[in-house]
Amino acid sequence: MDRKRKKRSWAEPYKIKMVELLKMTSYEERKKALEHAGYNTFLLRSRDVYIDLLTDSGTSAMSDRQWAGMMVGDEAYAGSENFYHLEAAVQKYYGYRYMIPTHQGRGAENIISKIMIKQGDIVPGNMYFTTTRLHQELAGGTFVDIIIDEAHDSQNTHPFKGNVNIEKLESLIKIYGAKKIPYVSVATSVNMAGGQPISMENLRELRALTLKHGIKIIHDMTRVAENAWFIKQREKGYQNKSVKSIVKEICSLTDGATMSAKKDALVNIGGFLAMNDKALYDEASNMVVVYEGLHTYGGLAGRDMEAMAIGITESVDDDHIRARVGQVEYLGNKLLHAKIPIVIPIGGHGIFIDAKRFLPHLKQTQFPAQVLAAEIYLDSGVRTMERGIVSAGRNKDTGDHYYPELELVRLTISRRVYTQAHMDVVAESIQEVFQNRKKIRGLKMTYEPKYLRFFQARFKKS
Repeated sequence: MDRKRKKRSWAEPYKIKMVELLKMTSYEERKKALEHAGYNTFLLRSRDVYIDLLTDSGTSAMSDRQWAGMMVGDEAYAGSENFYHLEAAVQKYYGYRYMIPTHQGRGAENIISKIMIKQGDIVPGNMYFTTTRLHQELAGGTFVDIIIDEAHDSQNTHPFKGNVNIEKLESLIKIYGAKKIPYVSVATSVNMAGGQPISMENLRELRALTLKHGIKIIHDMTRVAENAWFIKQREKGYQNKSVKSIVKEICSLTDGATMSAKKDALVNIGGFLAMNDKALYDEASNMVVVYEGLHTYGGLAGRDMEAMAIGITESVDDDHIRARVGQVEYLGNKLLHAKIPIVIPIGGHGIFIDAKRFLPHLKQTQFPAQVLAAEIYLDSGVRTMERGIVSAGRNKDTGDHYYPELELVRLTISRRVYTQAHMDVVAESIQEVFQNRKKIRGLKMTYEPKYLRFFQARFKKS
Protein backbone atom coordinates (compact mmCIF):
# COMPACT_ATOMS: atom_id res chain seq x y z
CA MET A 1 0.00 0.00 0.00
CA ASP A 2 1.38 3.40 -1.05
CA ARG A 3 1.86 5.90 1.70
CA LYS A 4 1.67 9.62 1.17
CA ARG A 5 5.01 11.17 1.99
CA LYS A 6 5.32 14.55 3.63
CA LYS A 7 7.33 17.07 1.67
CA ARG A 8 10.79 17.02 3.18
CA SER A 9 13.52 19.61 3.41
CA TRP A 10 16.21 19.56 0.76
CA ALA A 11 19.93 20.03 1.26
CA GLU A 12 22.78 21.13 -0.94
CA PRO A 13 24.25 18.27 -3.03
CA TYR A 14 27.76 18.84 -1.69
CA LYS A 15 29.75 19.03 1.53
CA ILE A 16 32.29 21.67 2.53
CA LYS A 17 36.01 20.88 2.44
CA MET A 18 37.51 24.34 2.88
CA VAL A 19 36.30 27.64 4.30
CA GLU A 20 37.20 31.27 3.74
CA LEU A 21 36.96 33.38 6.88
CA LEU A 22 34.71 36.43 6.74
CA LYS A 23 35.31 39.77 8.41
CA MET A 24 32.64 41.43 10.54
CA THR A 25 32.75 45.24 10.46
CA SER A 26 31.23 47.93 12.63
CA TYR A 27 28.68 50.50 11.48
CA GLU A 28 31.32 53.22 11.64
CA GLU A 29 33.74 51.17 9.54
CA ARG A 30 31.06 50.55 6.93
CA LYS A 31 30.05 54.21 6.86
CA LYS A 32 33.64 55.26 6.23
CA ALA A 33 34.11 52.59 3.54
CA LEU A 34 30.88 53.60 1.80
CA GLU A 35 31.77 57.28 1.72
CA HIS A 36 35.24 56.44 0.40
CA ALA A 37 33.57 54.37 -2.36
CA GLY A 38 31.32 57.25 -3.38
CA TYR A 39 28.22 55.22 -2.44
CA ASN A 40 29.00 52.76 -5.24
CA THR A 41 29.15 49.19 -4.00
CA PHE A 42 31.42 48.25 -6.92
CA LEU A 43 34.09 50.51 -5.41
CA LEU A 44 34.07 48.86 -1.99
CA ARG A 45 37.06 46.73 -1.10
CA SER A 46 36.12 43.09 -0.68
CA ARG A 47 37.82 42.98 2.72
CA ASP A 48 35.14 45.39 3.97
CA VAL A 49 32.27 43.15 2.80
CA TYR A 50 30.61 40.51 4.99
CA ILE A 51 28.24 38.73 2.59
CA ASP A 52 28.94 39.53 -1.05
CA LEU A 53 25.87 39.48 -3.31
CA LEU A 54 27.28 41.95 -5.83
CA THR A 55 27.41 39.39 -8.63
CA ASP A 56 27.47 35.69 -9.42
CA SER A 57 30.14 36.33 -12.07
CA GLY A 58 33.32 34.46 -11.22
CA THR A 59 32.36 34.17 -7.56
CA SER A 60 31.20 30.54 -7.45
CA ALA A 61 32.95 27.81 -5.48
CA MET A 62 34.68 25.29 -7.70
CA SER A 63 34.42 21.57 -6.99
CA ASP A 64 37.22 19.22 -6.00
CA ARG A 65 37.13 17.85 -9.55
CA GLN A 66 37.60 21.30 -11.00
CA TRP A 67 40.53 21.99 -8.69
CA ALA A 68 42.03 18.64 -9.63
CA GLY A 69 41.61 19.60 -13.28
CA MET A 70 43.55 22.79 -12.65
CA MET A 71 46.56 20.64 -11.78
CA VAL A 72 46.66 19.10 -15.24
CA GLY A 73 46.68 22.40 -17.10
CA ASP A 74 48.53 22.16 -20.41
CA GLU A 75 50.02 25.63 -20.70
CA ALA A 76 51.22 25.27 -24.28
CA TYR A 77 50.70 28.49 -26.24
CA ALA A 78 49.11 26.61 -29.14
CA GLY A 79 47.01 23.46 -29.23
CA SER A 80 46.58 22.95 -25.47
CA GLU A 81 44.95 19.64 -24.59
CA ASN A 82 42.62 21.55 -22.28
CA PHE A 83 41.25 23.47 -25.27
CA TYR A 84 40.17 20.20 -26.87
CA HIS A 85 38.56 19.04 -23.63
CA LEU A 86 36.62 22.32 -23.51
CA GLU A 87 35.65 22.09 -27.18
CA ALA A 88 34.34 18.55 -26.62
CA ALA A 89 32.27 19.68 -23.60
CA VAL A 90 30.69 22.53 -25.58
CA GLN A 91 29.84 20.17 -28.44
CA LYS A 92 28.47 17.47 -26.13
CA TYR A 93 26.31 19.56 -23.79
CA TYR A 94 25.42 22.57 -25.96
CA GLY A 95 25.62 21.11 -29.46
CA TYR A 96 27.44 23.99 -31.17
CA ARG A 97 29.94 22.80 -33.80
CA TYR A 98 32.66 25.40 -33.26
CA MET A 99 34.00 27.15 -30.16
CA ILE A 100 36.58 29.86 -29.48
CA PRO A 101 37.59 30.58 -25.86
CA THR A 102 37.66 34.17 -24.61
CA HIS A 103 38.81 35.73 -21.36
CA GLN A 104 35.14 36.23 -20.37
CA GLY A 105 31.73 36.84 -21.92
CA ARG A 106 32.30 40.40 -23.06
CA GLY A 107 35.28 39.23 -25.10
CA ALA A 108 32.89 37.04 -27.08
CA GLU A 109 30.39 39.92 -27.35
CA ASN A 110 33.07 42.18 -28.76
CA ILE A 111 34.10 39.71 -31.45
CA ILE A 112 30.60 38.75 -32.61
CA SER A 113 29.58 42.42 -32.72
CA LYS A 114 32.59 43.44 -34.81
CA ILE A 115 32.03 40.57 -37.24
CA MET A 116 28.27 40.73 -37.72
CA ILE A 117 27.13 44.33 -37.12
CA LYS A 118 27.47 47.14 -39.66
CA GLN A 119 26.87 50.86 -39.19
CA GLY A 120 23.12 51.53 -39.05
CA ASP A 121 22.09 47.95 -38.24
CA ILE A 122 19.24 47.14 -35.86
CA VAL A 123 19.81 44.48 -33.20
CA PRO A 124 16.57 43.31 -31.55
CA GLY A 125 16.78 41.52 -28.22
CA ASN A 126 14.77 40.38 -25.21
CA MET A 127 15.86 43.28 -22.96
CA TYR A 128 19.27 44.89 -23.02
CA PHE A 129 22.27 43.81 -21.06
CA THR A 130 24.89 46.45 -20.30
CA THR A 131 28.04 45.07 -21.95
CA THR A 132 26.11 43.41 -24.79
CA ARG A 133 24.38 46.63 -25.83
CA LEU A 134 27.57 48.66 -25.55
CA HIS A 135 29.46 46.34 -27.90
CA GLN A 136 26.55 46.46 -30.33
CA GLU A 137 26.54 50.26 -30.21
CA LEU A 138 30.32 50.55 -30.60
CA ALA A 139 30.02 48.39 -33.73
CA GLY A 140 27.50 50.85 -35.17
CA GLY A 141 24.27 49.08 -34.31
CA THR A 142 21.19 50.13 -32.37
CA PHE A 143 19.64 47.78 -29.84
CA VAL A 144 15.84 47.54 -29.84
CA ASP A 145 14.01 45.89 -26.96
CA ILE A 146 11.47 43.27 -28.12
CA ILE A 147 10.80 41.54 -24.82
CA ILE A 148 7.16 41.06 -23.83
CA ASP A 149 5.58 43.97 -21.96
CA GLU A 150 5.04 41.84 -18.85
CA ALA A 151 8.81 41.81 -18.27
CA HIS A 152 8.77 45.53 -17.41
CA ASP A 153 6.28 44.99 -14.58
CA SER A 154 7.91 43.65 -11.42
CA GLN A 155 4.59 42.35 -10.07
CA ASN A 156 3.38 40.53 -13.18
CA THR A 157 3.47 36.77 -12.56
CA HIS A 158 3.91 35.61 -16.16
CA PRO A 159 6.01 32.40 -15.90
CA PHE A 160 8.22 33.31 -18.89
CA LYS A 161 8.85 37.03 -18.72
CA GLY A 162 11.97 36.56 -20.85
CA ASN A 163 9.85 35.79 -23.92
CA VAL A 164 10.26 37.71 -27.16
CA ASN A 165 7.25 39.65 -28.45
CA ILE A 166 7.05 38.11 -31.92
CA GLU A 167 4.82 40.90 -33.22
CA LYS A 168 7.39 43.54 -32.22
CA LEU A 169 10.07 41.66 -34.15
CA GLU A 170 7.82 41.29 -37.20
CA SER A 171 7.21 45.04 -37.09
CA LEU A 172 10.95 45.77 -37.03
CA ILE A 173 11.49 43.48 -40.02
CA LYS A 174 8.77 45.34 -41.95
CA ILE A 175 10.21 48.75 -41.06
CA TYR A 176 13.93 48.10 -41.57
CA GLY A 177 14.07 44.92 -43.66
CA ALA A 178 15.77 41.68 -42.74
CA LYS A 179 19.10 42.79 -44.25
CA LYS A 180 19.40 45.52 -41.61
CA ILE A 181 19.01 42.95 -38.81
CA PRO A 182 22.25 40.93 -38.51
CA TYR A 183 20.86 38.79 -35.72
CA VAL A 184 18.38 38.65 -32.88
CA SER A 185 20.07 38.78 -29.49
CA VAL A 186 18.34 36.28 -27.21
CA ALA A 187 19.25 35.84 -23.55
CA THR A 188 18.19 32.88 -21.49
CA SER A 189 17.38 33.82 -17.87
CA VAL A 190 17.12 37.53 -18.70
CA ASN A 191 19.28 39.35 -16.16
CA MET A 192 17.83 42.86 -16.28
CA ALA A 193 14.28 41.50 -16.02
CA GLY A 194 15.14 39.73 -12.76
CA GLY A 195 16.57 36.42 -13.99
CA GLN A 196 13.39 35.62 -15.92
CA PRO A 197 13.31 32.67 -18.37
CA ILE A 198 12.25 32.34 -21.99
CA SER A 199 9.97 29.42 -22.88
CA MET A 200 10.81 26.73 -25.41
CA GLU A 201 7.54 27.45 -27.21
CA ASN A 202 8.49 31.10 -27.65
CA LEU A 203 11.98 30.18 -28.80
CA ARG A 204 10.52 27.83 -31.42
CA GLU A 205 8.24 30.60 -32.71
CA LEU A 206 11.22 32.93 -32.89
CA ARG A 207 13.28 30.31 -34.73
CA ALA A 208 10.53 29.84 -37.33
CA LEU A 209 10.28 33.59 -37.97
CA THR A 210 14.02 34.15 -38.24
CA LEU A 211 14.47 31.20 -40.62
CA LYS A 212 11.73 32.62 -42.81
CA HIS A 213 13.65 35.91 -43.13
CA GLY A 214 17.20 34.55 -43.05
CA ILE A 215 18.09 36.17 -39.72
CA LYS A 216 20.42 34.49 -37.25
CA ILE A 217 19.82 34.06 -33.51
CA ILE A 218 22.79 34.70 -31.23
CA HIS A 219 22.20 33.25 -27.78
CA ASP A 220 23.49 34.87 -24.58
CA MET A 221 23.75 31.54 -22.80
CA THR A 222 25.35 32.77 -19.59
CA ARG A 223 22.62 31.23 -17.44
CA VAL A 224 21.10 28.70 -19.84
CA ALA A 225 20.99 25.86 -17.27
CA GLU A 226 18.89 27.98 -14.91
CA ASN A 227 16.51 28.76 -17.78
CA ALA A 228 16.28 25.04 -18.52
CA TRP A 229 15.29 24.38 -14.91
CA PHE A 230 12.36 26.80 -15.19
CA ILE A 231 11.25 25.16 -18.45
CA LYS A 232 11.32 21.82 -16.63
CA GLN A 233 9.23 23.25 -13.78
CA ARG A 234 6.79 25.45 -15.72
CA GLU A 235 6.39 24.32 -19.33
CA LYS A 236 4.07 21.52 -20.36
CA GLY A 237 5.83 18.41 -21.65
CA TYR A 238 9.18 19.04 -19.97
CA GLN A 239 8.58 17.87 -16.40
CA ASN A 240 10.20 14.48 -17.01
CA LYS A 241 13.10 15.74 -19.12
CA SER A 242 16.57 16.35 -17.74
CA VAL A 243 18.09 19.80 -17.50
CA LYS A 244 20.90 18.52 -19.72
CA SER A 245 18.51 17.59 -22.54
CA ILE A 246 16.58 20.85 -22.24
CA VAL A 247 19.80 22.89 -22.41
CA LYS A 248 20.79 21.16 -25.64
CA GLU A 249 17.34 21.70 -27.14
CA ILE A 250 17.49 25.42 -26.33
CA CYS A 251 20.87 25.72 -28.04
CA SER A 252 19.66 23.77 -31.08
CA LEU A 253 17.20 26.58 -31.81
CA THR A 254 19.98 29.19 -32.12
CA ASP A 255 22.87 29.79 -34.54
CA GLY A 256 25.57 30.78 -32.11
CA ALA A 257 26.23 31.90 -28.57
CA THR A 258 28.25 34.11 -26.29
CA MET A 259 29.04 32.62 -22.91
CA SER A 260 30.34 34.10 -19.70
CA ALA A 261 31.45 30.84 -18.11
CA LYS A 262 31.92 32.76 -14.85
CA LYS A 263 28.23 32.10 -14.16
CA ASP A 264 26.66 28.77 -15.12
CA ALA A 265 29.95 26.99 -15.81
CA LEU A 266 31.22 27.56 -12.27
CA VAL A 267 34.64 29.08 -12.96
CA ASN A 268 36.33 32.23 -11.73
CA ILE A 269 37.37 33.42 -15.19
CA GLY A 270 36.60 32.51 -18.79
CA GLY A 271 34.04 32.43 -21.55
CA PHE A 272 33.63 31.45 -25.18
CA LEU A 273 32.04 32.24 -28.50
CA ALA A 274 30.26 29.32 -30.15
CA MET A 275 28.62 28.94 -33.55
CA ASN A 276 27.56 26.47 -36.25
CA ASP A 277 28.63 28.48 -39.32
CA LYS A 278 32.14 27.56 -40.57
CA ALA A 279 32.70 30.87 -42.36
CA LEU A 280 31.73 32.81 -39.22
CA TYR A 281 34.04 30.58 -37.18
CA ASP A 282 36.97 31.26 -39.50
CA GLU A 283 36.42 35.01 -39.24
CA ALA A 284 36.08 34.83 -35.45
CA SER A 285 39.24 32.72 -35.21
CA ASN A 286 41.10 35.50 -37.00
CA MET A 287 39.54 38.24 -34.87
CA VAL A 288 40.20 36.51 -31.53
CA VAL A 289 43.94 36.63 -32.19
CA VAL A 290 43.75 40.43 -32.26
CA TYR A 291 41.74 40.93 -29.07
CA GLU A 292 42.09 37.84 -26.87
CA GLY A 293 44.83 35.40 -27.88
CA LEU A 294 45.31 32.42 -30.17
CA HIS A 295 42.07 30.62 -31.08
CA THR A 296 43.08 27.66 -28.88
CA TYR A 297 43.44 29.68 -25.69
CA GLY A 298 41.64 33.01 -26.15
CA GLY A 299 43.28 34.75 -23.22
CA LEU A 300 42.93 31.83 -20.82
CA ALA A 301 45.41 29.53 -19.14
CA GLY A 302 45.06 25.85 -19.95
CA ARG A 303 44.06 25.12 -16.36
CA ASP A 304 41.18 27.59 -16.62
CA MET A 305 39.88 25.86 -19.75
CA GLU A 306 40.04 22.51 -17.97
CA ALA A 307 38.09 23.84 -14.99
CA MET A 308 35.52 25.26 -17.41
CA ALA A 309 35.09 21.95 -19.23
CA ILE A 310 34.44 20.18 -15.93
CA GLY A 311 32.19 23.01 -14.72
CA ILE A 312 30.01 22.72 -17.82
CA THR A 313 29.42 19.06 -16.98
CA GLU A 314 28.51 19.88 -13.38
CA SER A 315 26.30 22.83 -14.35
CA VAL A 316 23.71 20.75 -16.20
CA ASP A 317 23.20 18.27 -13.35
CA ASP A 318 19.61 18.36 -12.08
CA ASP A 319 20.59 18.14 -8.41
CA HIS A 320 22.99 21.06 -8.76
CA ILE A 321 20.42 23.31 -10.42
CA ARG A 322 17.69 22.29 -7.99
CA ALA A 323 19.84 23.41 -5.06
CA ARG A 324 21.16 26.50 -6.84
CA VAL A 325 17.72 27.88 -7.71
CA GLY A 326 16.31 26.56 -4.43
CA GLN A 327 18.59 28.82 -2.40
CA VAL A 328 17.48 31.83 -4.43
CA GLU A 329 13.85 30.88 -3.83
CA TYR A 330 14.52 30.46 -0.12
CA LEU A 331 15.71 34.06 0.19
CA GLY A 332 12.97 35.36 -2.09
CA ASN A 333 10.22 33.69 -0.10
CA LYS A 334 11.57 35.11 3.16
CA LEU A 335 11.43 38.61 1.67
CA LEU A 336 7.95 38.07 0.25
CA HIS A 337 6.79 36.89 3.68
CA ALA A 338 8.13 40.16 5.12
CA LYS A 339 6.23 42.08 2.39
CA ILE A 340 9.41 43.37 0.75
CA PRO A 341 8.64 44.38 -2.86
CA ILE A 342 10.65 42.10 -5.16
CA VAL A 343 10.38 41.00 -8.78
CA ILE A 344 8.06 38.02 -9.16
CA PRO A 345 8.14 35.22 -10.11
CA ILE A 346 11.44 34.64 -8.32
CA GLY A 347 14.24 34.34 -10.88
CA GLY A 348 17.16 31.99 -11.22
CA HIS A 349 20.32 33.77 -10.10
CA GLY A 350 19.19 36.35 -7.59
CA ILE A 351 16.48 38.35 -5.92
CA PHE A 352 15.66 41.76 -7.37
CA ILE A 353 14.18 44.36 -5.01
CA ASP A 354 11.82 46.87 -6.64
CA ALA A 355 13.43 50.12 -5.45
CA LYS A 356 10.61 52.28 -6.82
CA ARG A 357 8.13 50.52 -4.55
CA PHE A 358 10.62 50.24 -1.68
CA LEU A 359 11.43 53.99 -1.79
CA PRO A 360 8.38 55.63 -3.42
CA HIS A 361 9.32 59.05 -2.04
CA LEU A 362 12.43 59.22 -4.23
CA LYS A 363 12.45 60.29 -7.89
CA GLN A 364 14.27 58.05 -10.34
CA THR A 365 16.79 60.85 -10.92
CA GLN A 366 17.71 60.49 -7.23
CA PHE A 367 18.97 56.98 -8.01
CA PRO A 368 16.76 55.00 -5.61
CA ALA A 369 18.30 51.60 -6.40
CA GLN A 370 21.82 52.96 -5.96
CA VAL A 371 21.02 54.44 -2.56
CA LEU A 372 19.15 51.31 -1.45
CA ALA A 373 22.17 49.14 -2.24
CA ALA A 374 24.28 51.55 -0.19
CA GLU A 375 21.86 51.46 2.75
CA ILE A 376 21.80 47.65 2.83
CA TYR A 377 25.59 47.61 2.99
CA LEU A 378 25.59 50.26 5.70
CA ASP A 379 23.18 48.22 7.81
CA SER A 380 24.89 44.84 7.66
CA GLY A 381 27.93 44.69 5.39
CA VAL A 382 25.91 42.85 2.73
CA ARG A 383 26.97 44.03 -0.71
CA THR A 384 24.34 44.16 -3.47
CA MET A 385 24.19 46.15 -6.70
CA GLU A 386 22.05 48.61 -8.64
CA ARG A 387 20.15 47.55 -11.75
CA GLY A 388 18.20 50.66 -12.70
CA ILE A 389 18.81 54.10 -14.17
CA VAL A 390 22.54 54.04 -13.44
CA SER A 391 23.02 50.69 -15.17
CA ALA A 392 20.78 51.75 -18.06
CA GLY A 393 23.17 54.60 -18.93
CA ARG A 394 22.51 57.28 -21.52
CA ASN A 395 21.11 57.35 -25.04
CA LYS A 396 24.11 57.39 -27.39
CA ASP A 397 22.42 59.92 -29.70
CA THR A 398 20.75 62.37 -27.28
CA GLY A 399 22.93 61.96 -24.21
CA ASP A 400 19.83 61.74 -22.00
CA HIS A 401 19.39 59.15 -19.25
CA TYR A 402 17.55 56.01 -20.17
CA TYR A 403 14.62 55.67 -17.75
CA PRO A 404 13.93 51.93 -17.36
CA GLU A 405 10.61 50.86 -15.91
CA LEU A 406 12.50 48.52 -13.60
CA GLU A 407 14.58 50.23 -10.92
CA LEU A 408 16.07 47.27 -9.11
CA VAL A 409 18.59 46.22 -6.48
CA ARG A 410 20.04 42.83 -7.35
CA LEU A 411 20.92 40.34 -4.62
CA THR A 412 22.97 37.89 -6.66
CA ILE A 413 23.59 34.47 -5.12
CA SER A 414 26.94 32.89 -5.89
CA ARG A 415 26.80 29.18 -6.63
CA ARG A 416 27.87 26.80 -3.85
CA VAL A 417 29.22 29.61 -1.64
CA TYR A 418 26.76 30.65 1.09
CA THR A 419 24.51 28.75 3.49
CA GLN A 420 20.85 29.27 4.29
CA ALA A 421 21.97 31.01 7.49
CA HIS A 422 23.69 33.65 5.38
CA MET A 423 20.40 34.12 3.51
CA ASP A 424 18.66 34.66 6.87
CA VAL A 425 21.13 37.42 7.73
CA VAL A 426 20.49 39.08 4.36
CA ALA A 427 16.72 38.94 4.80
CA GLU A 428 16.87 40.40 8.30
CA SER A 429 19.06 43.27 7.11
CA ILE A 430 16.69 44.19 4.29
CA GLN A 431 13.73 44.06 6.67
CA GLU A 432 15.55 46.48 8.98
CA VAL A 433 16.24 48.91 6.12
CA PHE A 434 12.61 48.59 4.99
CA GLN A 435 11.34 49.59 8.42
CA ASN A 436 13.43 52.77 8.25
CA ARG A 437 12.94 53.47 4.54
CA LYS A 438 11.20 56.84 4.97
CA LYS A 439 14.42 58.32 6.37
CA ILE A 440 16.46 57.42 3.28
CA ARG A 441 17.53 60.33 1.07
CA GLY A 442 18.53 60.22 -2.58
CA LEU A 443 21.92 60.64 -4.23
CA LYS A 444 23.59 62.97 -6.71
CA MET A 445 26.14 61.68 -9.22
CA THR A 446 29.50 63.38 -8.79
CA TYR A 447 31.53 61.38 -11.32
CA GLU A 448 30.31 59.65 -14.47
CA PRO A 449 32.60 57.56 -16.68
CA LYS A 450 31.96 57.47 -20.43
CA TYR A 451 31.06 53.78 -20.66
CA LEU A 452 29.30 51.35 -18.30
CA ARG A 453 29.00 54.00 -15.64
CA PHE A 454 27.56 51.72 -12.96
CA PHE A 455 30.99 50.16 -12.45
CA GLN A 456 32.85 53.35 -11.52
CA ALA A 457 30.38 56.23 -10.98
CA ARG A 458 30.53 58.13 -7.72
CA PHE A 459 27.74 59.74 -5.72
CA LYS A 460 27.03 61.85 -2.69
CA LYS A 461 23.95 62.32 -0.53
CA SER A 462 21.54 64.89 -1.98
